[in-house]
Amino acid sequence: MSLPRPQHAGMRHVALNVLDLPLVESFYVDLLGFAVEWRPDEDNVYLCSGVDNLALHKVADTGSKAQALAHTGIIVDLIDQVDQWYDYLAENGVKMHNQAKTHRDGARSFYCSDPEGVVVQVIFHPPLSKG
Repeated sequence: MSLPRPQHAGMRHVALNVLDLPLVESFYVDLLGFAVEWRPDEDNVYLCSGVDNLALHKVADTGSKAQALAHTGIIVDLIDQVDQWYDYLAENGVKMHNQAKTHRDGARSFYCSDPEGVVVQVIFHPPLSKG
């Protein structure tokens, strides 16, 4: 039996790899008006405008283009929908990177890849999700 496709609330999460975290954070906070939502450590900061979420992840300088898309995020409104999406995508042969897990900030998510290798996170994120 095939599982039905679960609902989602749109792609409202983007994560960027950056070399100069303070500089990039200042651009988004001071110039564009995002607010710091959570800083789990010195190499990561999560920003929010009230309707979306932008994660900035500091990476080492490897000599290549510094800023790169780390992953996109699909927001779901209910925490149980994360696991429904996991089961649905796995059943449909999508490459999964990890099992669904609950994070320290109350979010729940997992990562998978689209057909060309772009990493997609399905996430229940309390400040953005309705549930």
